[in-house]
Amino acid sequence: MTDTACYTGDTDPSQRYNRTISLPDGRTLAWAEAGSPTGFPLFLFHGFPGSRLEARGVEDIGRRHDVRFILPDRPGYGRSTFQPGRRITDWPDDVQHLADHLNLERYAVLGGSGGGPHALACAHAIPSRTLASVGLLCRAAPWEAGTHDVPWSARLGSWAATYCPSLATRVLNFLLGIAERLAASNAGMRFLDAIATKAASTAGKEIPESEKNPEAVTARRERLLRVLLEPFAQGSKGFVQDAYLLTHPYGFRLEDVRFERVQIWHGTRDWNSPIRMVRYMKERLPHCDLHELEGETHFPVMKHLEQIVRKLIEKR
Repeated sequence: MTDTACYTGDTDPSQRYNRTISLPDGRTLAWAEAGSPTGFPLFLFHGFPGSRLEARGVEDIGRRHDVRFILPDRPGYGRSTFQPGRRITDWPDDVQHLADHLNLERYAVLGGSGGGPHALACAHAIPSRTLASVGLLCRAAPWEAGTHDVPWSARLGSWAATYCPSLATRVLNFLLGIAERLAASNAGMRFLDAIATKAASTAGKEIPESEKNPEAVTARRERLLRVLLEPFAQGSKGFVQDAYLLTHPYGFRLEDVRFERVQIWHGTRDWNSPIRMVRYMKERLPHCDLHELEGETHFPVMKHLEQIVRKLIEKR
């Protein structure tokens, strides 16, 4: 298959956002594509939680800058098979299998939030002749840096994922069921509309007047709900597994990452992942540039995504 073969006669986003392959161990890996079908390939790893359906949000950036975004679901999220005993260091193999399937000889990777450690694992394991660049955006920082300023909710989640993962999964599945029912209520619909408005504002955009009629509002609400629920399409087992992996040693030393084009963008007021922990990581990565985004918190840094993509692809 050539890089563009999977686009031939296939412009329906429902098709481009729902691709799958079978991995050598029999698991299914799901992914989405967005942007330019003939552009430079950039793997975008979703956050915690997240899924391939975030592809819709990068379509315009990909077209403007001739980038072919490839967004895979991590195991247990969306349509990708859960992988018992998964390690962060297993992820580069899945990425390389997908790259081989797409006949990609060279590509970049960008990990956002919980996808950051997985992008760094690629920098550690994938040869530099294949990787053009590696970016980490508002990444989950290593807990080896100390957790005194980490939110109590994150520490509680890590404890539950470590000592009672089955119970945590059952509780979350129960809460997800309640959330789905609430989303169908009038209050739930108003809440989704508020999220859509805030997300547009965070990205520096406004919802155009043409999309404010009742039919457009309903369609936007349904898309948003699907994006929010897709990470849990198989339940919360993948989420709980990620909560464990992101708060324990990654399986490789930061000092052993020899890739020379790792770049980090992180808000100085990010309370999810304190900048202190990211600076700790930067000091231990042999080749790394840290771009501190003054005054930015966790989610609003997404308004910088376009300039970050430009930076990652400038040296192909």
